[in-house]
Order: sequence, then structure tokens, then C-alpha cells
Amino acid sequence: MAGAAVLILGLLLRLYHLTILPVFADEAIYIRWSQVMGAEPTLRFLPLSDGKQPLFMWILMFYVRRLSDPLFAGRLLSVAAGLGTIIGIFALSYLLFKSKKIAVIAAIIYALSPFTLFFDRMALVDSLLATFGVWTMFFAILTTKTQRLDMAMLTGFALGGALLTKSPAIFFVLLIPTTWIFVKKPVHLIKLAFLFAATLIIAYGMYNILRLGPNFQLISSRNADYVFPISQLWTNPKDPFIFHIKEIFKDWFVKMGPWPVLVIWLIGYLVNWRKNWREVLVLSSWFIIPILVQSMYAKVFTVRYIIFTLPPVFILAASSFSLPRRSLLTKAGILFLVLFAFSALRFDYRLLTEPAKSNLPNGEKSGYLKEWTAGQGIKEAADYLRAEFTKEPDRKIVVGTEGYFGTLPDGLQMYLNDLSKITVIGVGIDIKEIPRSLIESKKAGNKTYLVINKSRFHGEPNKLGLKLIAEYPKVPRAKDVREYVTKGPQEFLYFFQLK
Repeated sequence: MAGAAVLILGLLLRLYHLTILPVFADEAIYIRWSQVMGAEPTLRFLPLSDGKQPLFMWILMFYVRRLSDPLFAGRLLSVAAGLGTIIGIFALSYLLFKSKKIAVIAAIIYALSPFTLFFDRMALVDSLLATFGVWTMFFAILTTKTQRLDMAMLTGFALGGALLTKSPAIFFVLLIPTTWIFVKKPVHLIKLAFLFAATLIIAYGMYNILRLGPNFQLISSRNADYVFPISQLWTNPKDPFIFHIKEIFKDWFVKMGPWPVLVIWLIGYLVNWRKNWREVLVLSSWFIIPILVQSMYAKVFTVRYIIFTLPPVFILAASSFSLPRRSLLTKAGILFLVLFAFSALRFDYRLLTEPAKSNLPNGEKSGYLKEWTAGQGIKEAADYLRAEFTKEPDRKIVVGTEGYFGTLPDGLQMYLNDLSKITVIGVGIDIKEIPRSLIESKKAGNKTYLVINKSRFHGEPNKLGLKLIAEYPKVPRAKDVREYVTKGPQEFLYFFQLK
């Protein structure tokens, strides 16, 4: 019953005001891909064109057209992935510590943590990767303990799902052998090696399905764009490693963990180091190794890149309650668990009601709420265009947007996907004059519009023959951020019509 209650709590938190945040750049891309892939069978491998694995989009394309709001549809998939992770954490915690209490507490920590709640409500692939990660670990440990082929096969399916979701799944491949520490006799390692081979055959058999599509090679080339070479370890080991480690533990965990979970995590070490040292080592390795490697080699590093490492942290934190209630460490754990719940719920409340006032890290607040990557006004502009189409359904509408890929034009296209009479085209960045394509559209008698962020528009609307229909404000920039000076205190989305 307790486990079901946690699952319901997690579901309600993740569904409430699911679309309160505007569409984010990558969300717009993934949802638009899903719509195109669902409509055109020859484009089922479309994400490969940008070096992305397509499993998230493959799942989404089956139902995105059946729901009226594509953003809700995309985020619903991450909600489902979050619930899958909650169940996986419960199962893995019980497998390791044989305690329902620890399993329930671990699931509660995951359900409440703003870290996971935020990304389980976004149409991004990271929540799905975390789901496959926790289940890969679960079945890998079962394989070691049971020495059974069927468990190795299930590990392969979970690992294959991860490899089809996002490239950091390679960490799961490398970390599976850490679960061999649970082997009862050294001689069993020989059988485990064969079982591991079976796991890899299934996982990479699934992954190599991608070779059926064009641009498979772009996965590796795009991965190279995001990481430093191996030589970074001995040529420049401190940068960006030290900066990233400080960012993770002094900013991200303090704000989005929130911080009391780290204290409970340390208590878990003290409580379990002697009796359950194998469990501690495995859980720690699945958290620490990816963190260290990414901190050393990642050129671009954001909060969502470590989501898949969090389930082991929460499980080890929950394991601190394995001692009797009278124990001093247990009492300390209870105190910090209460602090965690209070801090998390306060953050969650802001996140679900007034995200602009939530204590998100600066990078996340900038990307999701303040800059061109945030999609305030896109839904409203799409609704206006839909209403205009309804007035004159036989007249074509052409909308030019900044850029060719991302928040615009993909954000508008995903909302107007069902209206063939409305054409959305990218017309470039840093626009000073009306693009020729829009001028020609206006001459052809089409209703013609331009949607662009304030920081990318450098013309004078009246001189260019533009009528401002609406401007949609984004969250003001912080005064201590460089962009406040270079780009102004606040970004707006401008919605123009050519006169």
C-alpha cells in the first residue's frame, strides 16, 4: 500500500500544471520530429540527422497526434518514464537491502526531489534514460545473483533501450561488471562473462537497428562535439573538472537535491559500510564514475546530464534507515529527511505554480525561462494564427521565424501541425530587413507574419512595414548576469504581421 501511495503521489506531482512551463528548444525539436516521423514512414530515423537516438520519438509518434496539445503529449512520456523509475528504485532497493521501509523511502525521495520532478515533466530524453538505467542495474544484479540466462536477456533489453535513448548509456555498459561483486564463488565469474556477452549481444543488436537509417555515423561525430579528447586528463585536468564538481555539489544539489539528501547519503555510507559494503560500492560506482567522467570531459554540462546518476544516490540515502530507531544515526537521518521533505515540497510548490519564482540554478532558469530557448508566446501566437485561419480557411498563411531549427520554427510547427494551409519557415537570425521570402509571400496575397525574439531583431518595425500584433515577455534577466548588460534586462518574443 505504501508503495502504491508513493506512486500516486509521484504521478499527481508530475501531472499537475504539466504545461505551465513554456516549450523548451529541445522539446520543440523532439515533438516536431515525432509528428513528422508518424506522418511519413520513410522518415522514422529522422533524429539521426542530428546525431540523436530516436527511441523517445519512436514512442511519442504513436500517440502525439491523438492528443490536442502536443506539448502535453511529449511531457506525458517523461511522466510515464518517471513512474517507471520510481518502480525501479523500489524494486532495486528491496533487492539490495531486503527492506520495504528502505524501498519506500528511496521512492519517496525520488518522487519529491525537485531534481527529478523538474525533468520528469519535460519532453526530454533524460528521464527515459534514467528509467532504463535503474532497470539495467536491477536486472544486472539479478543476473549475478541467480546466474540465469533469462535475467541476462532482460538486462540486455533494458540496456538496449538505454542505448537507443541517449549516448551516455555507454556508462551502463561499463558499469555492469561492478555488479559481479555479488558473486558467491569466483568460479561463477566464468559463467557471468558468458551471460554478460549475451546481454551485450541483445543490447547492441537493438542498437544496430539504427544502421537501417541514414546518417548513423552522425551519432559518433555529434558526440565528439560535446566532449573533450581523452588527452584532456593529462593536458588540462583541472579545467573544467573542478568547476563542474563545484557546480554539481555547491549549486545543483544544494538547490535541486535539495541539499539534505546529500547528508542522508553520507549517513547511508556510515550505516552500511561494514555490513553492506558490496551494495555501497556498486551504488557509489554507478553515481560517482559517470559524474567524474562527465565533469572531466563534457564541453557542455547541464543539470539534466546527471539525472540518470541519481537513483543510486537516493537508494543509498534511504539505506541509512536500516538501523534501529533509537540509533543516533537513524535519528539524524530522520531529521535530515524531514528537512529534505520540507525543502523539496517548498521548491516543488513554486515549480508547479510559479516556476519563475522557483530557485532553479542560473543556467536552467536562463535556458527554460529567460532566453531564446524558452518558448513563451509560441502557444499564444499559434492560437492567434489558428483563429485567423478559421476566419479565412481558403487563404494561405505564411509565418517566418528566426532560425531554422529549435524553439522557432519547430515550436510553431508542432502546434500548427494539422493545418496544411499554414506554412512556417525559418528565415535566419539577427534580422535587420524583411526577408525576401516573406516579401514575396505578401505580394502573392498570403497573410504573412514574422515571429522573432527581441535580441535577434535589429530593425525598425514602422520603417519595415511591420505591425506588432503582440509581444510576449520572458522572465527578466538577473542583474548580475552578463547578458543583462549585453542583451538588456528582459527578452521578448515579437509577433509581427506584414502590412
